Amino acid sequence: MSKNRLRMTEEELAALHAKRGSRAPAAIPVQAKQTLHEMHQAKGRLKDDEMTKLERRYAAYLDQQKLAGAIKWWAFERIKIKIAKNTHITLDFFVLTDLDELQARDTKAHREAVTDDALAKTKVAAELCPWPFFFVYPRDDSGWDMEQVGR
Repeated sequence: MSKNRLRMTEEELAALHAKRGSRAPAAIPVQAKQTLHEMHQAKGRLKDDEMTKLERRYAAYLDQQKLAGAIKWWAFERIKIKIAKNTHITLDFFVLTDLDELQARDTKAHREAVTDDALAKTKVAAELCPWPFFFVYPRDDSGWDMEQVGR
């Protein structure tokens, strides 16, 4: 091994330990890096009608919008849509705007949190139903961005 080299191969390390008559230390497990999606994914299922922190934050925002007169009504996980045999989607919020437009809104921590499955199901539901569907993302300034899905 050269003087300037700081790393050894596993074979070189094993040979060094054999020469010294010691055992090689156990391998240190390396935790795999999580993707952005995995970091923001829910850690298990919640009970029916139980909200995540993000959903509670959006519900508080909707309450403010209702007091301001921007919306008339909202409901959490009230409607389950059948999009195919044994395939359903339950959107987080249904909102009735001040213009009497019913909207389906699904909260996501960020755009990368939208899985292919969720996007496909939401697009199919948007084609089947007469109201608009949105993904809703939090902004750094406590506001929310809405992105229409389908149509």
